[in-house]
Formats: sequence, structure tokens, C-alpha cells
Amino acid sequence: MPEPASAGDEADGAAFRADVREALAGLAARLDREHERAVHREAVIDRLHEENQRLRRGELQGMLEPVRTALYRLHDQARRESDRLAAPDLAEPPEPRQTALLLAALADDVADALARLGVERFTVEPGAPYDAARHRPVAVTPVADPLADGTVTAVQSDGFEQSGKVLRKAAVSVGKLDGAAVKAAPSRRGGAERGETMNSGLGTDR
Repeated sequence: MPEPASAGDEADGAAFRADVREALAGLAARLDREHERAVHREAVIDRLHEENQRLRRGELQGMLEPVRTALYRLHDQARRESDRLAAPDLAEPPEPRQTALLLAALADDVADALARLGVERFTVEPGAPYDAARHRPVAVTPVADPLADGTVTAVQSDGFEQSGKVLRKAAVSVGKLDGAAVKAAPSRRGGAERGETMNSGLGTDR
């Protein structure tokens, strides 16, 4: 027969159970605090993300403001010119030089707006050597002068670059020595061959 538990054993068992309950209660309290901290961290992360998104939207809007301002001005200028030309009491047709000046001013306004975004316009002068890194050939012009072979003969559109990187090449016409000139100047055949190689990719250079 088992011996009955003594009063001391019962006291030790009660103390042990009390210690276990206390340890479990402490662990539960610690878990609750960790959960609260995790919820707080998530709330902070969400708030910071939202604030970051607002800041980025604000920065983007700030960057686009010069473009909007330029477009407002372009809209108003185009509308005024359209109303003037459509007026029933227009006495004379538009003067070509004045129209050319207006269109040039519109192009300059667009270039100024792009410059505020860090995009710079670059121009090409006729007679400059063809540069595949900055020029996009869109047409070939036969030339009789060997010195004009492989040079820019006309400019269709300006180019644009940002921090030294070409974003859009200038569209140009390029001179190519014609056959009669090649026969008359055989010493320049090497230059003609370079022009032919360059022009073989006409329209594919972006």
C-alpha cells in the first residue's frame, strides 16, 4: 500500500504548481507585450510608407509643374493664333515669316520645359561630320564634292540628351558621293565606301 503523502510533500507540490502558474502568466504577459510591439511596428511601417508615397507623389508633381506651365502657355498661344486666323474679318492671309517666328517660339517653350527636367536640346549644323552616336540618318543627299561625303546636309529635327546620355538622336540627311564624282576622284574612293557603309543602315539607327 502506498504511504499517504505528508504535509510537507503537499506543500512542495502546491508551491511547484504556483511557480508553474506564475511562470505561465509571466510568459503570457510577455507574449502580449511582444504582440503589442509588433502591432505598433506594423503601424509605424505603414505610416512611413504612406508618408513616403505622399512625398514621392509631391516630388513628381513638382517635377511636372514646369511641363504643365509650358503646356498652358502653348495652349493659350495656339488658341489665340487659331482664333485670329479663323476670324471672319481677317483682312490678309497670315504672313509666313510671322508664322515661322511663332512656331519657333513654341518649340523654344517646349525645349525650356524639358531643360527644367534635365533634358537638354542639342542642334546639328549642316556640314558637320555624321556621328552615329548622336545622329539618325533619315535621307541621303547625293553630293559632288568629296569633302561633303559622309557629312550632314540637312537637319530634320534636333536631338535631346540628359547628363551626357543621348535620349533622342537628331534626325539628319547625310551626303553621299554620287557615281560620277567617284569616277572623277578615285583617290576619295575610301571616303565613298565609308559613306556607303554608313548609309546602308539608313532609317534603322535610333
